[in-house]
Amino acid sequence: MKPITLLDKIAITVHARRILQIILLENPTLEKILHFSANETEALNAVRNWILPKLKKNPIAEEFYMSEKHNLELATLLSWENLAAIRILDYINHAGDEYPDQNIGGEIAITNPIKMLWLATNFGIGGAKPGFFTDMLQLLRQLNGKLLLNPPTKKQLLSWMERYPSGIDPKIIELRKINKTRIIKILIDKIDNREIPSRTYHFKPGLSFKQKEEKMQEWWKESKFHLSFAIRSPEMLNEMLDYSLDPDTMNILYKAKEKEIPFFVNPYYLSLLNVHTPDIAVGADLAIRCYIIYSQQLVEEFGSIVAWEKEDKVEPGKPNTAGWILPSHNIHRRYPEVAIFIPDTVGRACGGLCSSCQRLYDFQSRRYNFDLQKLKPTELWNERLPKLLEYFKYDAQLRDILITGGDALMSSDKSLKQILDEIYEMARQKKEENRSRPENEKYAEIVRVRIGTRLPVYIPQRITPELTKILSDFKVKAQKIGIQQFVIQTHFQSPMEITPESQKAIKLLLESEWAVTNQLVFTTAASRRGHAAKLRQVLNEIGILSYYTLTVKGFKENSASFAPNSRTVQEQMEEKIYGLIPEDKMEFVQNLLLHPQIIKEKIVDLQSKNSLPFLSTDRNILNLPGVGKSLTFRTIGITRYGRRILEFDHDQTRKHSPIINKMGKVVIIESKSIAEYLEQLEDMGENPAEYEGIYGYSIGQTEPRMAMYEYPKYDYVVTKEFTNLEI
Repeated sequence: MKPITLLDKIAITVHARRILQIILLENPTLEKILHFSANETEALNAVRNWILPKLKKNPIAEEFYMSEKHNLELATLLSWENLAAIRILDYINHAGDEYPDQNIGGEIAITNPIKMLWLATNFGIGGAKPGFFTDMLQLLRQLNGKLLLNPPTKKQLLSWMERYPSGIDPKIIELRKINKTRIIKILIDKIDNREIPSRTYHFKPGLSFKQKEEKMQEWWKESKFHLSFAIRSPEMLNEMLDYSLDPDTMNILYKAKEKEIPFFVNPYYLSLLNVHTPDIAVGADLAIRCYIIYSQQLVEEFGSIVAWEKEDKVEPGKPNTAGWILPSHNIHRRYPEVAIFIPDTVGRACGGLCSSCQRLYDFQSRRYNFDLQKLKPTELWNERLPKLLEYFKYDAQLRDILITGGDALMSSDKSLKQILDEIYEMARQKKEENRSRPENEKYAEIVRVRIGTRLPVYIPQRITPELTKILSDFKVKAQKIGIQQFVIQTHFQSPMEITPESQKAIKLLLESEWAVTNQLVFTTAASRRGHAAKLRQVLNEIGILSYYTLTVKGFKENSASFAPNSRTVQEQMEEKIYGLIPEDKMEFVQNLLLHPQIIKEKIVDLQSKNSLPFLSTDRNILNLPGVGKSLTFRTIGITRYGRRILEFDHDQTRKHSPIINKMGKVVIIESKSIAEYLEQLEDMGENPAEYEGIYGYSIGQTEPRMAMYEYPKYDYVVTKEFTNLEI
C-alpha cells in the first residue's frame, strides 16, 4: 500500500490538467486563492471565507448546513446553488478525514479536495484523476449558475420510456420464440448424445426430431426441466447463445470458472437474451445480460469479498451488529418488527445467480450453492423448523416474517406447505399466549407474512395451480387468527423480463389472494433514463406494485453494476416524480394490497383518473452496511479517484434497533466516480448530456413509506420491551 504522502507527489495527467485549466479559467476568485495561498491550510480558510457569505444569503441553507441532524423539511427548501455551497463547506469541514476503502482492499482513502486543487495548480501533482477534476468542475459550475437544474418534462420522460420494449410486446414475443427454438434444438442434440443425462427428461427410442421438439415444448412448461438443464459452464452458455459472446467476455467467464464462481442459468431465462438483435430491441436486454455475465471486477474480487450488510453476520447466541441475538443462520434481523427466515431447504438456492447478488459473500463461503440434491431438507429439519420459529413466537416486537433464501419458492410444494403450516401454528400460539399477558405488556402478534422470490422472473413455470392453492389455503386460515397482509416480494429487473409466462404466473399469484410487490436493483443498465419508469409502468399493467428501488450494494465486486447515489436521487426527483399519487387519493391507495384479485383494475382506474403513466409506490434507498435502509445522506468528501464519500443518517420514518443511538452516522465510499459511470452509460449507447444534472445531486432524502406498506394497527398497546436484544 502506498503511503498517502507519496500519492500526493504523483503528477496529474494531461487530461486532468486540461480540466483543471477550465476550472481556473471559469473561477478567477478560486484561481487567486490557490495561487496566493502559501499552503493548503491557507487555501482551505480562504475558500471557506469565499463560500460562507454565499450561503448566508439564505438563512434556511445556513441552518441546514449547521444542523447536526439531517433536517428533511429544510432540505426541500434548498436551492441548486445552496446545494453546491453546502457541499464545498462540508468538503472543507472533513478535509483530511481518512476512511478504510473496501473498493481498494481496505486501503485508507483521504478526502481533501481543496488540497488536491492547490497541489495540482501550483506543482502539477497530487495524483488526482480526471474524474475528480470533472466532479469539481461541475460543482463550481453549479455554484456559479452554469450547471443548471433542468429537469425533463413529462413528454421527455415518456419518450425515454419508449426506448425500452417489454417482453409482452408482440415483436419481442416472436424474437423469444426464435431463441427458444434454437435452445431446444441444442438440448435435443445433447440429450441424444447423453451429454446431459437425466432420469426424468429423455426420449423413447424411435422418436422423430419433430416428436422430440413437441416433447421439449411440453417439458418447457415444467420448472424442474429448467432446473435440470440449467447452463453451468461458459462453453455451454456461448453455444446456447449461438457463439455470440466476444473473446473478452469468454476470457472473464473462463477465469470465473477457474475460481469456482457458481454459474447457473436456466434455459427459459436464457431465451430472454438477444443474439441477433433487431433495431427495435438494441440495448433492451442489457439489464438482463449484466445479471448473467460476470464482470472482471467480480472475478478478481471473488474469494476476498467482504460482507456488506454486517448485521447478516450471525453467531448463534451472540448479538449481531444491530444488537439482535439470533439462534442460527436461518434468521437474519435488522429491525424490531421484522426478521428474515431462511429455511434449510432447496430455498437456499435460486433459479439463477444474479451477478450483483447481495449474498455473493455467502456463495463465496459455499453456504449457498446450486447443488440442489444436497440442499434438500433432512429429517432433522422437521424438528428444527418449529424450534426456530419459537424465536418469532417469544419476541416482543416481531410481527412480520419474510421467508426468503436464496429463493423461498425453490422449496418444493411439500416443504413450503410445511413451513407455512408451522408459521400458522406459531402465530396462533403467539396470539393465544398474548391473552394472558397484562395490558401494556402484550407482545406484537404476527400480522404480515411475505415470501421473497425471483422465480416469477427466472422460472415462471414454478407458479402452478398446486402452489397457489397452498398459498390460498394458508391465507384463508391465517386471516382467522389475525394475519392481515400476505405479500409475494419479487424482483423484476427489466421490462424485458415481463413475458407472457411471467404474466401468467403473476395472474395465478394474484388469484390466490396474495399481493405482489417488486424490488428493483438500480444497476448501471437499469439506471438508464426512463428504464425504471418503464418497468414500473409494465409492472402496474400486470398487477404488481413497486416497493423498493435499491442502490447496488457491495464494493469492488459490484463496481461494474454500481450506479452512484446521485443518479438514484436524480431518478427520484426527475423521473419517478411523474408517477406520484395525489394526496387526496392516498386513502384509496392504502387499500390496494388488500384486494389482489382486482388490483389491476384499481391501478388502471387510479392512473386514468390522475393522468399517471405509472404509480410511484416505491422508495429509492440503500441498504446501509450498518443497520437498516436509507437514502438520507450528505456528500462530505471525494477521493482522488473522483469517488464520492457519503455520510448517511438513518431513516427517520421507521423504528430501528436502539443501537443506532450509539452507532451514529454511516460513511460510504462509492464504487465509481460519476465520470466513470457516464462513460459506462455512453458505452451502452446513452447520451451523457441527458444526465448532466447528476453532478448536482449531493444531498439525499429518504421518502416516507406508502401507507399501504405500513403495518395494521393493533386493538391493544404493544409492550415497549425489547427481547432478544443486547446493546
